[in-house]
Amino acid sequence: MLDIHWAPWAPLQPLALGWLATAGIEVGVLRLDLVDTLISGNKWFKLAPHLAAAARQGARGLISLGGPHSNHLHALAAAGRRFSFPTVGLLRGEPRETPTVRDLRDFGMRLHWLGYGGYRARHQQGFWDAWRDRYADLHPVAEGGGGLAGAQGCRVLREMLLLQLRSLGWADYHGWWLAAGTGTTLAGLVLAEAGARPVHGALAVPASHGVAPRVRAILAEARVADAGYRLLDASRGGFARLDAELARFILASEREGGIPLDPVYTGKALLALREQVAQGGIPRGSRLVFVHTGGLQGRRAMAECLRELGARLTPIPRDRS
Repeated sequence: MLDIHWAPWAPLQPLALGWLATAGIEVGVLRLDLVDTLISGNKWFKLAPHLAAAARQGARGLISLGGPHSNHLHALAAAGRRFSFPTVGLLRGEPRETPTVRDLRDFGMRLHWLGYGGYRARHQQGFWDAWRDRYADLHPVAEGGGGLAGAQGCRVLREMLLLQLRSLGWADYHGWWLAAGTGTTLAGLVLAEAGARPVHGALAVPASHGVAPRVRAILAEARVADAGYRLLDASRGGFARLDAELARFILASEREGGIPLDPVYTGKALLALREQVAQGGIPRGSRLVFVHTGGLQGRRAMAECLRELGARLTPIPRDRS
């Protein structure tokens, strides 16, 4: 039976970037990427309620699903390795090697490749029946740890923030800013804020991925008002799509601000914030909390492309000799 006791901590750090200073806006970054070397980002907070439910039900471990670069599966497999419980991953597509997949195997996760059609069936009624029969002692977790349970696990992020506000010299803050992949973390912050402050979600996926109705469904299940947040399109035309402008922005922001970003989530979210600032959408004097949701392990597969695209737009100094 699962018996896990762990209370991760994420530091709050100031983000020093010229365009923020010019606009008179302060941003503190809640560094979820630093909660652990392997169980990184927002994934643990979404997993924790599922682990608690599995323990109550007497399950031995967890089974979930995701893609070959999935941060969710990576965190789940790492947790299984750290706390000695079995994990099973149902993967999108055909068998392939990625840094993430290699880690999943090294962490002891048992993998099943579903193909693309088989993976699309994950939302159909009865999808889990065969897997429950095969792994009766494992607790199933939805893709990305989504749903109300995962959202409830993210409510603690507000408490973590409040304990550190004075470290930035802040008496208060005006809202949250974060990337949204499933909308679960955003929904958790909306629940935690209860309308006190807005939560801004920069969509890392196109609207067709259904984040908006998923957030509404979570809030409806929690029986709270569908308000207190807004979603902005930051997908740049597709999930995990990296273009030269985004690559250059990420590399420049890392050099100036000293905080690593990933191209799929946090890089897009910060670029969306800069665009909102440039358009006058964030009032001068605002203090925002930017949630670094992790995802840096997935950057490994995009590292070469990131360097190439970033270098393509880097100005070449003229020879003044």
